[in-house]
Amino acid sequence: MDEALVRTLTPTVIGILGRRGADFAAAEDAVQDALIEAVRVWPHDPPRDPKGWLVAVAWRKFLDAARADTSRRRREELVDTEPMPGPAETVDDTLRLYFLCAHSALTPASAVALTLRAVAGLTTKQIAQAYLVPEATMAQRISRAKRTVSSVRFDRTGDVATVLRVLYLVFNEGYSGDVDLAAEAIRLTRQLAAMIKHEEVAGLLALMLLHHARRAARTRTDGSLVPLAEQDRSLWDTRLIAEGVEVLQAALTRDRLGEFQAQAAIAALHADARTAEETDWVQIVEWYDELLRLTDNPVARLNRAVAVGEADGARAGLAALAELDPALPRYTAVAAYLHERDGDPVTAARLYTEAARAAPNLPERDHLTRQAARLTAKLRG
Repeated sequence: MDEALVRTLTPTVIGILGRRGADFAAAEDAVQDALIEAVRVWPHDPPRDPKGWLVAVAWRKFLDAARADTSRRRREELVDTEPMPGPAETVDDTLRLYFLCAHSALTPASAVALTLRAVAGLTTKQIAQAYLVPEATMAQRISRAKRTVSSVRFDRTGDVATVLRVLYLVFNEGYSGDVDLAAEAIRLTRQLAAMIKHEEVAGLLALMLLHHARRAARTRTDGSLVPLAEQDRSLWDTRLIAEGVEVLQAALTRDRLGEFQAQAAIAALHADARTAEETDWVQIVEWYDELLRLTDNPVARLNRAVAVGEADGARAGLAALAELDPALPRYTAVAAYLHERDGDPVTAARLYTEAARAAPNLPERDHLTRQAARLTAKLRG
């Protein structure tokens, strides 16, 4: 089977069933049943019209479920209104599904899972593997999310900002199991960008492309992290960088700056530098100032302190850091880096050790532990 084709058709078929009268949960279940049937039939008897085939089979699965569910007698009326056979509708409901899956009543985790299931067309097993949770746990999460949005109309007005945050959450999960969520998030964001002309959609796509371009250089063969300044820039994907810059420039010309565009501009400045030493830190600080005018993001404030330290010296960076809450995640790691840059390895080694204990994941903890060990060995030598 053409897996890419199936993923593309899944949200369209769900939307068609929704407009015929099925609620979201029932439509999604019926489409999944139709996909199972497709796996069995298509390899031996491929349909001439895959979308039409999926619509016909999914609608039949829905009607079978409706007839069998006596507690939902209202749906029995749909049997008499089944559309006549013919070409499947050409309306693309994917955008509506984006908004539905990013419903404000859902938790971020549930919104991401539902988006991956209904819009990306991933199976429950694939999503569970990506999030390293049991399949049964993910199935329950998706079922609860579907129940939450089952009464929402398909023609509701959606919130683009919420959809973008869900997509960014998907992207930041990166890679695990047999599903590359970063690549999947880029695919979905490309799809969204093709549907609507929105500066922040373009900004998010540019940001994803520019970050993804550095992926091959981010880790060593042993899995350890490589800081940006130490990355082998010959491993960066210049094609993705060029595309990201082009998308960003087109968005910026519309003069409606948003936070994802500002973040992408910072990423573009890093990507533009042939070496770490050639990085235009002054411009990066200016873009962080723009970003902070748009959103009071604590991560952005921490990153700005690092940028100030690079542009104006470590003392200036430490002064910027002193204005922030020490309880912020990664505050101690930033402080360690700036103290080392300021020529204080004793304080830096202690802070790296403290930061390692509070690290949110194993690769980051190992990296900070190595930094502390490196400085300790240097002091003893």
